Parts: sequence; C-alpha cells; structure tokens
Amino acid sequence: MPSASLLLRAVRRILPLLPLVCWYIIHGDAARAYSAETAPPKVWRIAYVEGGPFVDYQKILRGVAAGLQRMGLIENGSVPLPEKSEDVSAMWEWLARNAGGTAVRFLPDGFYSADWDTGTRETNRTALLERIRERKDVDMLLAFGTWGGQDFADADIDIPVIVASVTNAVEAGIIPSVEDSGRDNLTAPIEPDRFKHQVMLFHDIFRFKKLGIAYEDTPSGRGSIALNEIESAARELNVELLRCNDTFDVDDPALAATRLKACHARLAGQGADAVYLTYNRGMQPDTIADVLTPLAEAHIPTFSQTGESDVEHGALLSISQTNTEEEGVFNAELMAAIIRGAKPRDLSQIFESSVSLAMNLRMATLIGWNPPLEILAAVDEFYQEMR
Repeated sequence: MPSASLLLRAVRRILPLLPLVCWYIIHGDAARAYSAETAPPKVWRIAYVEGGPFVDYQKILRGVAAGLQRMGLIENGSVPLPEKSEDVSAMWEWLARNAGGTAVRFLPDGFYSADWDTGTRETNRTALLERIRERKDVDMLLAFGTWGGQDFADADIDIPVIVASVTNAVEAGIIPSVEDSGRDNLTAPIEPDRFKHQVMLFHDIFRFKKLGIAYEDTPSGRGSIALNEIESAARELNVELLRCNDTFDVDDPALAATRLKACHARLAGQGADAVYLTYNRGMQPDTIADVLTPLAEAHIPTFSQTGESDVEHGALLSISQTNTEEEGVFNAELMAAIIRGAKPRDLSQIFESSVSLAMNLRMATLIGWNPPLEILAAVDEFYQEMR
C-alpha cells in the first residue's frame, strides 16, 4: 500500500491539471466542433478524359471555367481558346497554372486524350482507373464525349463523374434515361430532343421535302448522331430522309473526308433539298470547304449538327457558340452542387439552351440564298468567308 507521502506527492502533481480536465469535460464537444469548422476545406482535384480533340470540347471547357469563376470556386476562368486547333490540352495546362482558388485544382498531369486511337483509349482507361483506385489523387472526373462517357460511366469507382458533350447520352448507352443516370456517382447533362429541334428549325427556314444525311450505319455511328431524333423529326414533318452510309470512323481524317464528299455528291444527285451535316471525322477545319463543294454547286443549304465551328469553315447554318458555352456553365453548376455535398445521381441532367444561330454569308451567296430579316435577327455569329 502506498505511503501517505507518496499519495500527497501524486495529488500535488494532479492538482494543477484539474482545471484543464474540468474545462475539457465541459467544453470538449464545442472544441471538437470548432476544430472541424476551422479545418481547411477540401480541395477537389479534377481530371479530364476525352476520345480526342474536338472544338466543342474547347468551348464547353471554357464555359465550365467561366461558370466556376462566377460561383467563386476558381479565381480566373478566362482561359483562351487555341487558334487553328481543336486540341484541349493547352487549355487544361492553362487552367492548371492560372485558375487559382482553394476549392478546385485542375491536375497538371490529369489530362487524358486518346487522340481518336482505340489502343490509346484502352491504355488511358486502364491507367486512369488504376490511378483513381490506387493512388486516390483524383476527386472528380470530367469525361468529355462519347468515348469518355462510355469508358467511365459504369466504371467501379466512387468519385463523381460528369459526362459532357455527348450527342445523346441515352442512345450512347451512357445513362438509362433522361431522368436517371443509373449510378450514384454519375451525371450526364442532356438536352432532350436537341437535334430533333435543330432539324425542325432547319425545316422552318427552308421547308425542304427531302433531307440528306451521311453517317456510318453501325450502333456507335447511329448513336453518335442521334439518328432516332433525326428520324422522329422527319416523320413529324413528313420529310423523306435520303441516306448515304459509309465507314467514317477511321484513323485518317482525309480518307473520311473523301468518303463524305462522295456521299454529298450522291445526295445531291438523289435530289436532296437540304443536307443535315451530322458529326463526322471527315468534317475537319481544313477539309470542310472541299467536302461541301458538291452541295454548294447544287445550291443545297446545310445545317451543321456540331456547331458554329463548322459554319466558320463553310456550313451555312448551325447553333452559335453561345449555346455551347451555356452547356459548359451548366456543367460548372453541377460541379458546384457536388462540391457542396449533392449526390450526382440526385441532380437534374436536363439542360435547355437558348435558340441562337451562326451563319456563313459566303455560303449563302454561293447557293443563291438571300436570308430574310427575321432569320438574320436570330443570328448571333456571322462569318463572311470560308476559313
């Protein structure tokens, strides 16, 4: 049994600590809560994956950056668009260096592009999945385009995945429906009947009876152009669809362009009143003017499915750049909601853009069309030449 002197010395050592012990018993919960509240906020590390360069990806990413800045999640979203290039990597590098802020970080080594090569596509998928699962240094993934969406929509990962810039995420098999992404960590913005509305707008302007389209008649080829929407519009308008099928999903864009030009000549020969230019590897900035020659010579109007970049190089009409960047801002709003704690699956995927057009005045002259004033009033972007 301890002696009285030992007990006295022990009591003397404990007595100075008693006020601290009592304070912690009384205020411990509040102290822990204060510590949690003052802990540094999470920095969301963002990675990006795409099938290959595409001008729409540039514009949507710029919209994402502008939206994140507007909501205070980054300091600088004024990322410049590359000139004479569809490459997105320079924009990603710029954001990694200059975006700033404490909520979002664009990973400098977080950009993955397959450059439209199927082998690189699989290599990137494997490497990125391993990184997410093992290194755990990616907190959110932006998957741009059909390839990116298909590769990561159903991947067994627990980080949020936002799929952007897909012609139709339902037809591409990325999500089961407009209302439900099918997975808790997934959201895929979609504008219902977007391309159906484009065809109907095109018809409002030209009242065509025979509409030509060129596409690859495979599941991915039909899905990538939202063929169901085009066919639905044709049925409602009582318009005959003239189709030209070939293999366009090839590594060589020049070969795809040669095949597409032949298709346009064939559609003109079949009596097409108008041609809806669907997404196609042959529609590159340096090939568009030549690819459209058979249609211009036949005075056939065109409307591009993919956007005003095609109009810049020769297509007569399309939606304007404003619409594309609006989609990017919508994606930024989804990112912000997820950062605030929302489950991706619970967020509405439905995006609705305003109606605004881009027009190439040089092509209008070539086909002999004098646009009426009410059409000119709906145009946001005019191009004088075929660049």
